[in-house]
Amino acid sequence: MAYIGKKPIDVIQGNASYDSFTGDGSTTAYDVTNLLPDGGQFDVEVFVDNVRQEAGSSKSYTIGVDGSGDRKRINFNVAPDSGSEIYVINPGKPTSLITVADNALTAAKIQSDAVTTAKILDSNVTTAKIADLNVTTGKIAADAITGAKLADDAVDSEHLTDGSVDNVHLSGSIANAKLANSSITINGTAVSLGGSVTAGTDWQATVVADGSTQLTAAAGKGYFLDTNAGVIEVFLPASPSRGDTIVLADYAGHFALNNVLVNAGTNLIDSVETAGAGQGYKLTTNNLVVELVYVDSTKGWLVQENEAKSSLTAADDTNAQYVAATGGTVTTTGDYKIHAFTGDGCFVVSNAGNDAGSDYVDYLVVAGGGSANDTGAGGGGGFRESRNPGSATDWTASPLVSTTSLTLPAATYPVTVGASNSNSSVSTITSAAGGAGAHGSNGEPGGSGGGAGYQSGTGGTGNTPPVSPPQGNNGGNAPTPQANPFRGAGGGGAGGTGSNQPGGAGGAGVTTHISGTPTAYSGGGGGAGTAGSGGAGGTGGGGASGSHPSQNGVQGASGTANTGGGGGSASGLPQRGQGGAGGKGIVILRYKFQTS
Repeated sequence: MAYIGKKPIDVIQGNASYDSFTGDGSTTAYDVTNLLPDGGQFDVEVFVDNVRQEAGSSKSYTIGVDGSGDRKRINFNVAPDSGSEIYVINPGKPTSLITVADNALTAAKIQSDAVTTAKILDSNVTTAKIADLNVTTGKIAADAITGAKLADDAVDSEHLTDGSVDNVHLSGSIANAKLANSSITINGTAVSLGGSVTAGTDWQATVVADGSTQLTAAAGKGYFLDTNAGVIEVFLPASPSRGDTIVLADYAGHFALNNVLVNAGTNLIDSVETAGAGQGYKLTTNNLVVELVYVDSTKGWLVQENEAKSSLTAADDTNAQYVAATGGTVTTTGDYKIHAFTGDGCFVVSNAGNDAGSDYVDYLVVAGGGSANDTGAGGGGGFRESRNPGSATDWTASPLVSTTSLTLPAATYPVTVGASNSNSSVSTITSAAGGAGAHGSNGEPGGSGGGAGYQSGTGGTGNTPPVSPPQGNNGGNAPTPQANPFRGAGGGGAGGTGSNQPGGAGGAGVTTHISGTPTAYSGGGGGAGTAGSGGAGGTGGGGASGSHPSQNGVQGASGTANTGGGGGSASGLPQRGQGGAGGKGIVILRYKFQTS
C-alpha cells in the first residue's frame, strides 16, 4: 500500500518510543519505557481506543514520576475501561536545558513531596533544620539513647516505672533518711531503723459488713471489722507457715450484735477441729481484739483475745476516767479544760470519762440578743449555765446556775451560736434569743423580753420558752400615754427586768467565772428617751439608746458581740433613728481532764 510521506512507523523512529496497555477499569497509573517530555511542542500523545486524550489536571491525564522518581508515568484522572486499548506515543525529543542561576531555586519552584531521601546528601540535615518538639518516639531507634545523652539531674521519680528499681541498681547502703519508719519487714516483723526489732502488723482498711461479707485474710495483716450491718466470715490462709499472724479487731463495737465467724478450713484452732462441724470459731464480744498465731498441724492456730473495753476497771484505764474532747478555742485552768465557741462548730467527745474520775461537762449557752426598735429596747439573749456539785471551788457560778451538768457519750455534738434574734444550742441545751423591742406596742418575748414602746405597751415576757432555772427576765413596760411618743422602756436582762421609765435602762446581765475570767453576759438594751436622755444598756453587753441634744434621729448601739446583749433603742425628733442589733451569743464548755 502506498503512503504520502513517511510510513507511520518511521514517525516514531529515532528517539521516539511507543508503549501500549490494556485498561482494567481500576488502574489509573501506567509507566512508559522512556522519559517523557515536559510540555510544549514535544508533548506526548495518548490514545484510548484510538481517541486522543487531552492532557491536564482537569482533563484526561497528567504526567508524573514513577516509583524511582523518573518522569515516566501517565496518570489518568479516571481509570480507562476494562479491555480498552491504550497506547502512548512518546516523541522522545529532549526538552530545552534550563540553566538555573546560583541560589535562584526557591521553595515555591519545588513540587510538594518531590525531594526524596536519595536527593539529600549524607549528614546534611542539621539541628537547625529540625523544628522544636518534632523528634517523636517513633523516630528514635531502640536502645539509641545512651547515658551520655542525658543531662545531669534530668531523670526524676516520675520517669521511673513502678517497681523498676531493684537490688542491682542500688550502690552501697541506703541511708535511714530514705526509709520510712519501720518500713523493713522480715517474716512479718517490722525493723525500726537504728533500733531493735519489734513486732508489726500491716493494718488494712476497715471491712464493712453488707449482709454477706466474706474476707480472705493474709498472714501479717490486721483487719478492722465493722459488723454493724451483718455477720463477717473470715477465711484463714489454707497453707499457713509457722509464726504466721493475723489480727482481727472490732471496729464498731458490735461483735455481740453480729458475730465474726473465723473459718480455718482444714486447719485446727486451739487444737480443735472446727471445720468438720461446720461452725468455725465465733467472735462474740464487743470491742474485742483477737490475735491468731499459726504453730503447726497439731496445734493449728492459737487464739489470744483481749479484754473488752467495757470490762476494764478504772484502775486499769486511768485516762478513761476523764472526758477528752476537741472543738472551739481551748484553754486550760488547773485541772479543767475550757472550749469557747464564738461561732458555729462541733464539740467532738472522744472519751466520755466515768464516775471514778469525772464524766460531766459544764456549760454556758448564751443566745443572741434581741434587736431594738426606734423606741423599745431589745432583751438580752437567754442565759443558761450549769455547775456540777462535784466541781472544784475555783470558779463561781451565776445565780441562774443549774446543778445538772451534761454527760456526753463519745460522739460529735454540733454547736450553734446565735446571731441577733437567734437561739444558741449544744446537745440538749437551747437558749432562746432575746425578745425584740417594740414601737408603740408590746415588747417581744424571748430569753429576756424586749422593752415596750410608747403608749402604755407591755414589756416582752422573759424565760420564753420556760426552763428551770430561768434564762432571763421581762422587758420594761412603757409608761402611761406620753406627750412625747418617742420614748420607750429598757429590755430585760438575764439578771434583772428592763426599766419602766421613759428612756429606761436595760436589765442587768449575769457575771460568771466559767471561762476562768469574770465576764458578764445577756444585758438588756437601753430604751429611747427625750433628746440627750436615752437609757443605758445593762451590764453584760446591752446596747445604749441613741441620744442627741438636737433631737435628730440617732441610731441605738448594738449589743456587744459574743455577750448576747440586747440592742439599744434609737432616739430623737423629728427624724427617728434605727434601733441597734442584738449582740451575738456564745457557747462555753468546761470539764475536768485530770487530777493534779
